[in-house]
Amino acid sequence: MTLKIRPLTEHFGAELQGVAVSGRCDSTVIEQIRSLWHEHKIILFRDQAPTEEDLVEFSRRFGELEIHVRAEYLSKENPELLLVSNMMQDGRPIGILSENEVGWHYDQIYLPRPALGSLLCAIKIPPAGGNTYFADTAAAYAALPETTKKRIEGKRAVQSYEAFNRMYSVPTSKEQKKRTPDIEQPLVRTHPFTGRKSLYLCSGMTTRIVGLPDDESRELLDELLEWIVRPEFVYCHEWRVGDCIIWDNACTIHRRDPFNPRHQRLMKRTTILPPSELAVPF
Repeated sequence: MTLKIRPLTEHFGAELQGVAVSGRCDSTVIEQIRSLWHEHKIILFRDQAPTEEDLVEFSRRFGELEIHVRAEYLSKENPELLLVSNMMQDGRPIGILSENEVGWHYDQIYLPRPALGSLLCAIKIPPAGGNTYFADTAAAYAALPETTKKRIEGKRAVQSYEAFNRMYSVPTSKEQKKRTPDIEQPLVRTHPFTGRKSLYLCSGMTTRIVGLPDDESRELLDELLEWIVRPEFVYCHEWRVGDCIIWDNACTIHRRDPFNPRHQRLMKRTTILPPSELAVPF
């Protein structure tokens, strides 16, 4: 079976046509999707109507799934699914990240086994706003001046989930904080499957570069963060109900626009982990 694709930008991202997001997909189709995923970094599936079980089983075909630390926002029937929503039930939010802006970030960069990929499905969307932007950090690294590549070679940076929560989300519990202490990750990581190098930092969670004075660290981080989100590296997705996007979390970062809180938004997300032997970024 030859899959039909439509490029989303000149450089990365593709819409895959004629495939249902379902755990029942033929294994040959799954391997083709996996190959296209690694090649294009973002794969869009339009006009989907998956059940929660479909989302979980489809995602599981690409790797082990993480149970997110924010247990209060997980699906009760399928805890592999994190709810991203501003909707309320019985006076409490059912999901995380409400309707405010959510800044540039890698999913789970703050964990020893950071996510390889994520799948997000649009269940309910507002009439305007809530767009998601993706930046190709592999292309951004490749385009860096050689002097900058040498300057950051071998450097590590501190990633903080608490810093992200202070800026964009809600506080974690004491137990959740114990499970997500600040961690050092390489500033440039190598993709576990493609071997491509990517800048591995984000404005939401990267707080400092290890071994540099604070002012020099801040200056270099600001320079790199500005570089990553240059227009030539970015794709903006305007969601439609039934859209599902799987992205490569080893070489893309993403952010979300705010939207009017009078309108409801509900997204369901799985998080795909790398094989344990390829878990540590390098």
